[in-house]
Amino acid sequence: MKTYFITGISTEVGKTVASAIITEALQADYWKPIQAGELDNCDTKKAERLVSNTKSKFHPNSFALNTPMSPHAAAEIDKVSIEKLKIKRPKTENNLVIEGAGGLLVPINDSETILDLIRPKDKVIVVSRHYLGSINHSLLTINALKDKGHSVAVLFSGDEHPSTESIIKKMTDVTVIGRINEEPYFDQNVVKEYADILRNNLKTL
Repeated sequence: MKTYFITGISTEVGKTVASAIITEALQADYWKPIQAGELDNCDTKKAERLVSNTKSKFHPNSFALNTPMSPHAAAEIDKVSIEKLKIKRPKTENNLVIEGAGGLLVPINDSETILDLIRPKDKVIVVSRHYLGSINHSLLTINALKDKGHSVAVLFSGDEHPSTESIIKKMTDVTVIGRINEEPYFDQNVVKEYADILRNNLKTL
């Protein structure tokens, strides 16, 4: 069994779509430890609607918080305490895709961040999307992971931006597993097409 931890360089960069594609490609299980806000249409439900294989299982969040804020703040509103030790990974013999919340250093409490949820054997995939400041955010994210000794790959999301992507590759020397283009919509068919394209690269991680 392999675990793939999906993080992003910021919010709204395409982590959930990327997680669904990777889940479909590997027929893996999916798990998002912490969900903050949108509980009626949470990321787990979004990913489940996009995945069409019958092997994948979608495991419940360890924490489902009501307010769309940083987990530490949303937890305070809900009067619960998030701690790394309270977050138990689901038991499965299948590969597991784990979707983080927000960016890598999003706090879950006063001393721990999403980075603390990543284990040494996890294959970390960083979703990077071009915007003003994204090079800085990408390099900070990748270098923080490397400093912890993690295995890191990058998946680009959105319209291609060659100068941004080339400098990220040059300055980090990470594996680029592919790109998810800006699409008019994502449904099961589109996700399956991307899963077929990315599957071999994912298996080499």
